[in-house]
Formats: sequence, C-alpha cells, structure tokens
Amino acid sequence: MSDIKACDNNRTGTQAPPFVITVGRQFGSGGRELARALADELDIAYYDKELLAESAKLSGIEPEFFEQKDERFPSFLHGIFSFTMGVTPMCYYTGGGSITDDSLYKAVSDFITSEAEKRSFVVVGRTADYILRNHPRVVNIFLHAPMEECVKRITSRADALTPEKAEAMAKRTNRWRADYYNFFTDKKWGDSSSYDLTIDTSLMPFDKIVELIKTYLRLRGII
Repeated sequence: MSDIKACDNNRTGTQAPPFVITVGRQFGSGGRELARALADELDIAYYDKELLAESAKLSGIEPEFFEQKDERFPSFLHGIFSFTMGVTPMCYYTGGGSITDDSLYKAVSDFITSEAEKRSFVVVGRTADYILRNHPRVVNIFLHAPMEECVKRITSRADALTPEKAEAMAKRTNRWRADYYNFFTDKKWGDSSSYDLTIDTSLMPFDKIVELIKTYLRLRGII
C-alpha cells in the first residue's frame, strides 16, 4: 500500500511513543487534503476510506461492504442489543456469513485500535476520536468552513455539479456523518467540546493550518 508510510518517529535517535491525529470534517472543508498534507509533513501514516477498507479485509469481510456502509447510520438495527447507543459500542462479528452494521464497525474499530499500538498516523473520520478515547497520545481535530466556501471547493473538484447541487450534497453528507457519529459515540459530531482543536479552513492557507497544528502538537509534547 503505497499510500501508507512507515512511521518511525525516530528523529532524535530514540523511539518515541506512537501518537494519532484524528480528523473530523464537514464535507467540502478540505479535510482529506489537509489530513494528507499533515501526515506528509509529520512523515507518518495516513488512513482514508480506501486504506481502512483494504486493511479491514483482515477481518474476512469484503471491502465493498465497508465502501457501502462507510460513515453511514445503520440501515437496519439487526443485533440492536449489541449496541449501547453511545456509551461503549460492544459490537461483535456475527459470523456465519451474516454481515451487520455493528460487525463492520467493530472491524474498523479493531483495526484502528491495533494500528494505534504500533505506529503514529493521521486518520480521517470513522469516529476514530471515540474509538481511541483512552489512548494517551491522541489529538482530535474538527475541520469546518462556511457553506459557501465548501460549495466552492466541491464544485472545483466536480465540474458537473451546480452550486445548488453541491450545497445539497454537502448538507446530505454532513447529516449522514453526524447520524453515524452520534449513534456510535456518546458525543455530538461537530461540537467543539468533542475535539481538541476546531479550525475554520477558510481562514488560512492549508500550509499555515498545518503549521498551526504542528505548533499545537509541540506545545502538547506530542512531537
């Protein structure tokens, strides 16, 4: 997987403990672009949808199921009693060929937890901040921007979309992400109290935002 960098953290000759940066984001705020830039700057691994789905195949579940269900509210509550509805998701693999929303969530959760023990990385979305809530070296970031700025970004990368369709897509995707996050955690998606940093990406160029986050990491003693 060429997109995953080996994490060394070994800039001074001693092995530093792994750390994780989780990035929640509004659709169109540039979350993936900024998260990748941050991972490149820090020379650590970067996990997005494709990499999480590919790695989650280790659970024996085909990646297309993750793509269909990625950051989506459960389509049906099969095995509903395996959830604690935002306290501690006690999900499990159902086995026997039955693939449920909770088994998919557990596969992603187990992968993120396992990786956090081995290496530093930046991960986008997927309630990673909640999954790693007991990890001692996690920084949780939420990226947002005014709707008009999100619309500009969306239309710039999808020429066929009108501003009206781009705004509708942003609102719909944000609703999906909020429903997913709020269901699987005891927090509220986008609420500043759920994160260490919330940043309006329209206020500075991305390279300046990366520097801001790096400064915060240094002041926290993470890097």
